[in-house]
Amino acid sequence: MPEIVTMGELLVEIMRPREDVPLYESDYFRGPFPSGAPGIFISTAARLGHSTAIISGVGKDDFGENILRRLKNDGVDVSRVLVTDEGNTGIAFVTYFADGERKFLFYMDNSPCVKAKAPENMNGFNDTKFMHIMGCSLMSNVDFAKEILKTMRMMKANGVKISFDPNVRLEMMKDKIVWDMLHEVFESSSVLMPGVSELKMFTGENDLGVAIKKVFENQNLEILVLKNGSKGSQIYTKKGLEVEQPIYKVVQEDATGAGDSYDGAFICGLVDGKSLSEAAKMGAAAGALNAAAFGPMEGKINLENIRKMIETN
Repeated sequence: MPEIVTMGELLVEIMRPREDVPLYESDYFRGPFPSGAPGIFISTAARLGHSTAIISGVGKDDFGENILRRLKNDGVDVSRVLVTDEGNTGIAFVTYFADGERKFLFYMDNSPCVKAKAPENMNGFNDTKFMHIMGCSLMSNVDFAKEILKTMRMMKANGVKISFDPNVRLEMMKDKIVWDMLHEVFESSSVLMPGVSELKMFTGENDLGVAIKKVFENQNLEILVLKNGSKGSQIYTKKGLEVEQPIYKVVQEDATGAGDSYDGAFICGLVDGKSLSEAAKMGAAAGALNAAAFGPMEGKINLENIRKMIETN
């Protein structure tokens, strides 16, 4: 039975192999790479030795096979992934620019990844400690977002803690009702894992210090993991700043999914009963290993490499 569960989109990424090539230009791509923020998260958690499961959907096609083979190989329970020939597996085309910006083109409107349904009950989830939700999973399809919220409410009612990475993708935002859904997940979360701009967006505060204080007005919130790119991460509780975690420097090949891997390793640390400092180090190491490889799930993430990364930095 899974200790860590997520529900959200699975897709393949087809990526520009070099920077500064707009998607409207004819040029080369690499891929398909198994992806989707929830998939990257749950793959990381599985590779760190935890029992995991994902609720999602893929097409009965080669891209779906690409994703399922990878997740199964990593140890993820995919028995709750809808596999159907009614629609094709979701695709994201991705390009990066030298200034750090990136652009996505998503093709998933009719994909099975937004057709998965909430479980009818908690059968099979008796050992679940955390359900992790990505904000991008709520933005792709309103009906699917409702199923995610239904699952979250059931999990929370049964003592499962909710962790939430807002992961706002404005290019996926299609309905204003999604903002209400994002805020419901936030209000239900024990662990919030935003970037600085996302935290300011959620609180409506431009002053970071004020935003941090305001976010803890949420009585459910226990831990704020503030991710700040090259500046590393800061871990807050209601007591204030607890941990400042720098990044681990690597030769970066591709930053796609580094934050999702951070999330997965950090939540593993909490499930293992580690301190906030230890969990933050695990997250930073997983993010670095992810960024050192080209492709969203291709980093050499495992317990031994996490340990080596921490010990040598």
